[in-house]
Amino acid sequence: MTRRSLNIEYSEFNSLNDLSAEDKVLAEAAIEATANSYSPYSRFKVGAALRLSDGTIVKGSNQENMAYPSGLCAERTAMFHASATYPDLAMKAIAIAAVQNGELCSTPATPCGACRQVMAEYQKKSGQPMEVLLVGSRKIWKFDRIDDILPFIFDSLARD
Repeated sequence: MTRRSLNIEYSEFNSLNDLSAEDKVLAEAAIEATANSYSPYSRFKVGAALRLSDGTIVKGSNQENMAYPSGLCAERTAMFHASATYPDLAMKAIAIAAVQNGELCSTPATPCGACRQVMAEYQKKSGQPMEVLLVGSRKIWKFDRIDDILPFIFDSLARD
């Protein structure tokens, strides 16, 4: 047996004002996207915003349905819309924010496993890293690529 370890590096910011101008715009777009959430069951509003390779920002929000699991997360809503509308543009970065009880969550909400895998697929399709910004009111975490939030990405059916 061999023991191994995994080290994941990320940046932590205390406020939106600590971000670069480009990342601040993306984070604010994710926060704005929470307003379009349809979440009558969980009352947990999630917004996502993607920055595409040409600078276009595409937003998505979680969409719930009484017939769970027929709803869809904000991240996948944004990514599927971007892929359908701008199929030739790479997804360079995604920001995710969540609101509960009318307030931006203090700690960043993290994407579910299905969303992480879809992010990985689009990162692989583009051949370049996709940055991830997880936005909270007291902390913002920035990851350089999807691999940092999904270290053992499902990307092949056969391995040597």
